[in-house]
Amino acid sequence: MEKLTPSQIETHLKDLKGWMYAEGSITKSFRFTDFKEAFSIMTRIAFECEKMNHHPNWENVYNQLTVKLNTHDVGGITPLDIDLATAIESIIG
Repeated sequence: MEKLTPSQIETHLKDLKGWMYAEGSITKSFRFTDFKEAFSIMTRIAFECEKMNHHPNWENVYNQLTVKLNTHDVGGITPLDIDLATAIESIIG
């Protein structure tokens, strides 16, 4: 898979509200009502990740979830990261 250029990444991020490009990843933080809701969403995201065979770096603290996406194999952002971010937005919707 081919790595996207910074300008390609920024173009894609215009369609992904709240996602930012920094330190080699696209990142977004989410806040939920409580831990149960956060964990439930994480579980739904995990199934999508398995289906795509692409897994995020993420951190969960109580009702907060921070997701960082990049493609380790190419050392940057690829269309797969954009697709997973789009899927996450759809799940959280």
